[in-house]
Amino acid sequence: MTFEKVCQISDIDDGGVLGLEVGETPVALVRKGEQVYALHDVCSHAEVKLSEGEVYDGTLECWLHGSCFDIATGKPTGPPATKPVPVYQVKIEGDDVLVSLSKES
Repeated sequence: MTFEKVCQISDIDDGGVLGLEVGETPVALVRKGEQVYALHDVCSHAEVKLSEGEVYDGTLECWLHGSCFDIATGKPTGPPATKPVPVYQVKIEGDDVLVSLSKES
């Protein structure tokens, strides 16, 4: 599995979200304490950036229609979205955040 350094953990506010691209793939990074989660940064319902939404109770809310996605699994927790968004593997090395887009485990 190939990991790419994308930012430093200090670039993401605790309880916040940071949108960026890994190669050409839009990724939303969500920080919860020292843990960082990576989700595909496009809502499965309306094709808008999830990184422009709010984080609460372990979910990332789409700003347009209010769909919420579990930050660990990408599964929607309520309508109108019914399809999950992909999630990606994250490693923290020191202050560096590394993401793998590989589907291998």
